[in-house]
Amino acid sequence: MHKARAKARSIPRLPLFLFNAPLSPCEWRGFWVMKTLNEITSNPSGFDSYSNYIGEIPSDSLLVVLTRSRDSDILSESNWEVALERLGGESDSVEIHRFGHWACGWWEALCVQVGSQQQEEADEIESDLEAYPVLSDDHFSEAESDEAQRVWAECYSPKERIEYIREGSGFEFLSFGELLQSVRGVYCPCGSDGYSGLIN
Repeated sequence: MHKARAKARSIPRLPLFLFNAPLSPCEWRGFWVMKTLNEITSNPSGFDSYSNYIGEIPSDSLLVVLTRSRDSDILSESNWEVALERLGGESDSVEIHRFGHWACGWWEALCVQVGSQQQEEADEIESDLEAYPVLSDDHFSEAESDEAQRVWAECYSPKERIEYIREGSGFEFLSFGELLQSVRGVYCPCGSDGYSGLIN
């Protein structure tokens, strides 16, 4: 079964995918305010509490910039990687905390220390995501292409590739040899609808 592609513009900002329902590490208080890691871990799914939490309770000094889980989509992963790079990678002020979870296997939180220099960049990231849900169009496009190529090569048989090309629109091949290479899984074709129906 092949996953359907979700349009980037329809994805809610800053998703935490537990139960495929997005929860935001930010809260609207007249303006967006990042929640602390303590607030997020107290009930990450909407069905949790510290009464069924096993582990050290996080400090209130960590603000959650982004979250991701085992089931995060390509856009969430792209935003995570770009945000981490903009924050300068992991450091004394930038931490990644990982948690096991009964619903999604695991989830992670990208955090900055309250009052740190990186908090200023984290605020910029929040503002950027509020205005537009993609932190880097180039990074997201490359991530989509890489995932499409992986799915095309590993998950489709030659017969399924032919069916996909026949049913799609806007595919252009410069020669029969190029078409043959695509059917063999060497590279994934991109049609007028992008990789619709191929990746999520």
